[in-house]
This record gives sequence, C-alpha cells and structure tokens, in this order.
Amino acid sequence: MLGADHHNVFKTVESDLTNIGTEPKFAIGQHAFLVQAPGGNVLWDCISLIDDPTVAVIQSLGGISAIAISHPHFYSSMVEWSYAFGGVPIYLHLSNREYVMHPDPVVIFWQGETQSLGEGLTLIRCGGHFPGSAVLHWAAGAEGRGVLLTADTINVVADRRYVSFMHSFPNLIPLPASEVRSVARAVEPFRFDRIYGGWPGSIVASDAQAAVVRSAERYIRAIEG
Repeated sequence: MLGADHHNVFKTVESDLTNIGTEPKFAIGQHAFLVQAPGGNVLWDCISLIDDPTVAVIQSLGGISAIAISHPHFYSSMVEWSYAFGGVPIYLHLSNREYVMHPDPVVIFWQGETQSLGEGLTLIRCGGHFPGSAVLHWAAGAEGRGVLLTADTINVVADRRYVSFMHSFPNLIPLPASEVRSVARAVEPFRFDRIYGGWPGSIVASDAQAAVVRSAERYIRAIEG
C-alpha cells in the first residue's frame, strides 16, 4: 500500500490556496491544489495517495465540492478521491475522454472552450500538451489580481520570468507554433498576475500574464527560425 511508506503534506501557498504533495516523492512528483471558494472548494489536479489523514485535513478546510484535472497525466486515483468526499463531480475535457482508464458516473466531460466551476473559477481549454489540456483561472487569487493554475499545459521554467509549451516533456517533442499561439490566445481574455504549475516551486509570482505573452513570442521566434 502506498500509504505504508508515503504521506501527504499540506502547505498554504497563499490565502485560500493549499498545495498537496506526497512525500517521499512518488511517480512524477506532481502536486494538487485545493482552492477554497465561497461556492465550494475545488481540488485542482490529483495525486495518487488518498487516505484518512488526507481526508481529515481537507474536511477541516471545508471539504471538496468538485475536482478538475488539467490533463491525463494527472488523472491518477481521481475516482477514489471523488468517493472519499461523497462522490463529487470530476471535470475533464471531452477531448481527453479516450485517456480515461477508470470510467465512472462521477466523471463529467465538459465541452467547448471554458467551463465555470462557480463564481470566479473557470476552466479554460488550451490544448497543446493534450487536445483537452486545461488550466484553471481563479479570479480572487493573488489578492484579487488573478491566478492561473496550469500544471504543465503552460509550464513554468527555471527562469521564473518565463513559461514554455511542449507536446511531450519526457521525449522533448516541441509544439508547433500554431499550437503555442492557440494556448496563448486561450488565456488572453483572463486577468492573472500569478501562475502555479504542478510541481514544487514552479511559480511565476508576478507579471504572469505578460510572461505568457513574451514566452509565446520567444518560442515562436525560435521554432520558426
């Protein structure tokens, strides 16, 4: 059992946003986030370990009303997470349906370019990494300046002033310029000052909206030669 030698760690990264990660590192080391919102808390992305101590901590923070996941690499034990909180809905983009290995009625396949999860919380389909890769816009984040939770759909790089975009990270396969333009266009209408990626420390702390623009422009210049 994973819980025999691993445990989940909770870290408040800003008001109403909690990072959840497993220690020692498991799988690709991804983290999930709990967004506390007036209309109900949302779990963004998923990790494999779900146990009684984890449920207790999350219940103390107000529980979970919905789960939303960026792309298939983070589907993990999403159904088990849902039923640990009473069978809450899991929102996945329809374009990624073929990658769901554990179908269940709690899974809701949303369509189109955006999906509201309540006041101030919006899923945005960006594509790129997967056809239905999505990010979560949290309007109240960063003291009201807006936060984008991106996993690696918009990937925070070592120079925190920039992000990047890939079709396959393990195989270093880039996206074509047209796909990068589409990703940048998808988030352009939304106001955000901060980005949280899916791994520890992957944060663009400020000026994140401009970082996406200048990063897309840099990427396109490089790949178009």
